[in-house]
Amino acid sequence: MQTLWPDPDPGELTDQALEEIYAYPAQLDRPWVQVNFVTSLDGAVTVAGRSSGLSGPGDQKVFHIQRDLADVILVGATTALIERYRGLKHNEVRAERRARLGLAPLPPVAVVTGKCSITPDSLLISDAIVPPIVLTCEAAPGRDELAKAGADVVVAGDEHVDLTAALAALGQRGLYRVNCEGGPRLFGGMIATDLVDQLCLTMSPLLTAGDAGRIANGPVLAEARRMRMVAALRDDDFLMLTYRR
Repeated sequence: MQTLWPDPDPGELTDQALEEIYAYPAQLDRPWVQVNFVTSLDGAVTVAGRSSGLSGPGDQKVFHIQRDLADVILVGATTALIERYRGLKHNEVRAERRARLGLAPLPPVAVVTGKCSITPDSLLISDAIVPPIVLTCEAAPGRDELAKAGADVVVAGDEHVDLTAALAALGQRGLYRVNCEGGPRLFGGMIATDLVDQLCLTMSPLLTAGDAGRIANGPVLAEARRMRMVAALRDDDFLMLTYRR
């Protein structure tokens, strides 16, 4: 893996160099949201219904480093179910990295669900060392059952999840480094409420056609939000682009 921007370097990037590229700003006093996506060259966000078919070794390395640098993993319920999410586990590399950076041993997974579609027997709850955070709304059924199963249930909004309130709840828990892994509806909602600080977008060297969706679905904005490129990496035929507000 090499850097193309801002400082082109044909040499292989070390894990420490990647940590520096994807580091969160220092001394945060609010939740700072980084969103991660991989897409095909023709704009598909999945292959055969899942994102794993678009990924590659370099993209996976970056994905795991980004998780290791975060205080919390934020994900929409549909994506969590389709991609078969479960709680993060200990490994030697993660333990060393997070201890060196002064982070908690493991980040929790925070699931956004307006209908409490995560069930008490979900792997996010039953196979998690750190209890998940369920960000839901007053109208959602089943909240008590999730709480009894061990989830940290947060009510943010009445009929729908208020994403600003949800992020504020993460901030109250000291979870400022937010690594959002989709899906498209959550990303679209974050864009609409101007909560996206950084987008890390991997361009997979595939043409897929089909009817897969794009990376963001949401309301039409009165004005598009401009981002600036802060990093571009290449791994084989994959491009890993980082844009910041």
